[in-house]
Amino acid sequence: MSRRGQSIKAVLLQLHSIAGLVLALLLSLIALTGAIMSFEDEIVDHLNAGIMQVVPRQAPPLLPDELVARLKAAQDVGKVAAVTLSSDPSAAVRVRFGRDEQGERPASLYVDPYDAHVLGSPRAEEFFATVRRLHRWLLIPGDAKGWGRQITGVAALGLIVMLVSGLVLRWPRRAGSVKMWLKPNLGLSGRGLHRSLHAVIGTWVLPVYLVMTLTGLWYSFDWYKDGVVWLLSRPEAAAAKMQPRMPTKASRDTGSEMAQPIGFDRAWAAFLRQEGSRFSKALLTLPAGPGTAIRIRSWGKDSTLDTTRDEFRVDAVTGQVLSAERYADKSLGEKIVANVLDIHRGAFLGWPGKLAFMIAAALMPLFAVTGILLYLSRRKLRRPVQPPLGRLVPGE
Repeated sequence: MSRRGQSIKAVLLQLHSIAGLVLALLLSLIALTGAIMSFEDEIVDHLNAGIMQVVPRQAPPLLPDELVARLKAAQDVGKVAAVTLSSDPSAAVRVRFGRDEQGERPASLYVDPYDAHVLGSPRAEEFFATVRRLHRWLLIPGDAKGWGRQITGVAALGLIVMLVSGLVLRWPRRAGSVKMWLKPNLGLSGRGLHRSLHAVIGTWVLPVYLVMTLTGLWYSFDWYKDGVVWLLSRPEAAAAKMQPRMPTKASRDTGSEMAQPIGFDRAWAAFLRQEGSRFSKALLTLPAGPGTAIRIRSWGKDSTLDTTRDEFRVDAVTGQVLSAERYADKSLGEKIVANVLDIHRGAFLGWPGKLAFMIAAALMPLFAVTGILLYLSRRKLRRPVQPPLGRLVPGE
């Protein structure tokens, strides 16, 4: 190798080592919490199977507003923010609540759609909510509006630097040898074993880590998200996504709609007229601020991913459909944008993809430990050896 090549590798090694030492603990925390959430849906569904289903009846299910009214009359609940309704007559309705004055969000409830009887709160909901806040925002106050969002983004950028520099540093002389790339030398010990595990297993998971970081940056930096939308979406779709949501005409005209709480019924009726029985479930979310536009996310009966959904906005006062964004009408780039979360966690490859991404995330502490051990051993090797004092002769 030329002297210039050695200098470049020395600089990359310093960059790789410093980034690793600074971010090792943080990246391990983010990765382990991500691994915990890999099969969240399956775990939650299994734990709460008993309260997610009801016995179908001949009577029609209650309309959303009547169900909410009966629920509030039966017990003291918080402000309802969203309901999840299903085309399956045996599926319970899930009711979610907004934050209270202390900023806390009450646990959601599963409710019988026929009589508004409370079936129970989903187990493990609070656990996974805490893990998610730790994964995304490090439990720093402010959640998505706090500093945690930017810190995790910087950690993701640091991981990209380590992946690229690590790939260059470990590039073998026989680059065409699959064995050199993918087979660790378990016969070694000490520093040699640490280096083999760090480099070879790092090569295994490098593509997964790149996908995780490139999609994870979507949730940390608005400039990155806007850039991806601009790059992958059609011009009109990109412009629509980057524009802030404006209040509907009804809200601009009255200016006092929030004094009279809006309901779900008209939006739900408009959605049913539009979709009929083609949907599997629909999530109706009230506007968080001023406005009367209810967001409805709808999943088809053949949908296997959480992000393959249609999205509507319906005026709760007039029942007018303000916008309809159908997944089937999206371009390939727009479908990639819509599926960022499922790409991030490997769900786009089915359960084998989720398992592979979970294992890769769980391996992050291995690189932290072996990286630190390699750094310490490298410092020890560079330390000049002092001869024993007893062997010194006059003049030395």
